[in-house]
Amino acid sequence: MNDTGLVGVQKTLSPVLRAKALDNRLPDPILGDKYAEQAMRRLDPDYDNRRFGTSQMGLAAVVRAKAHDDWARSFLADHPDAVVLHLGCGLDARGYRIDPPATVDWHDLDYPNIIELRQQFLPPREHYTLIGSSVTDLTWLDRIPRGRPALMIAEGLVPYLTETDVRRLLTSVVDAFPTGQIQFDTVAVWAWRTSKWNPTLRKYGTQFHCGFNDPAALAEWHPRLEYRDEAPMNDSPVLMAKAPANVRRMYRLMNLLPGMKRSTRIVRFRF
Repeated sequence: MNDTGLVGVQKTLSPVLRAKALDNRLPDPILGDKYAEQAMRRLDPDYDNRRFGTSQMGLAAVVRAKAHDDWARSFLADHPDAVVLHLGCGLDARGYRIDPPATVDWHDLDYPNIIELRQQFLPPREHYTLIGSSVTDLTWLDRIPRGRPALMIAEGLVPYLTETDVRRLLTSVVDAFPTGQIQFDTVAVWAWRTSKWNPTLRKYGTQFHCGFNDPAALAEWHPRLEYRDEAPMNDSPVLMAKAPANVRRMYRLMNLLPGMKRSTRIVRFRF
């Protein structure tokens, strides 16, 4: 796969996409993302001839995506007139996997070079808008229809932002819409502070810039923001049911370490 033109955190979209494509090869996939496999074939001409192992990072990405999908489906079932803000979308095909009704306006946002890749490898859809912008340049919010419920999804994004930027993002979204749901994943403070030594992140030339030991406390940033719940990650039932035996053993041992089980959390808020 050619990463030319991708820098820093942008390069992490490669292993994440590969993990989702590999999952779709399994007899009983967790995510079942045919679009990831199609995109991998176009990005990597030798994809079908390669042998990929099941990595910890890969399984984590697939489990994380499944949790976000399930929450998004539930919200859109109750709010069929919603607008979706899928931030830091990379090459993820969430809008295609969920396939919302035509009454939902879906917006995928990422850096302009990532959006160009999406246009090459994913088909167009009705009621679907691509926005090429940095997430932290909040002028992109001016392009989103107001007065409707909003669903903000930020998968694999928040740890790479500063706490100041996360606060501006969350409070700006709440201010912009009458009601909605915000869902994202984050890491513990220790994981953030040690990320500069994380071999996987170092490989892609990036590191985390924030972490939270108690993500529920972020609800204090805005009077309308309310913490709802979190989804399991390192001890996810679907992970323990479908991962290879050696990977399950690794996670069970890892989860015995203090702070490891909830070192990464998938959380959601409502407003």
